[in-house]
Amino acid sequence: MTVQIEQFGAWLIGQHSRPGWIGDLARVAAGDRTFPRSGDPDRVRGYLDRTHAEADMFEALEDAEALWFGFSRY
Repeated sequence: MTVQIEQFGAWLIGQHSRPGWIGDLARVAAGDRTFPRSGDPDRVRGYLDRTHAEADMFEALEDAEALWFGFSRY
């Protein structure tokens, strides 16, 4: 049996209704056509660098990455 793991960028956009910084990051990502939807956390980090995101968005990315990693393991 093969398990399909959702790409981080797509998973993050799916968090748009989550409260707090992760939800804020997801809503920004969903509204930007240049967001790396098929990207891994490092590509999303690069996107945040290129768009000069606030430090809070990087913290949200770290929290989101930890959640995604926990979900993607099962």
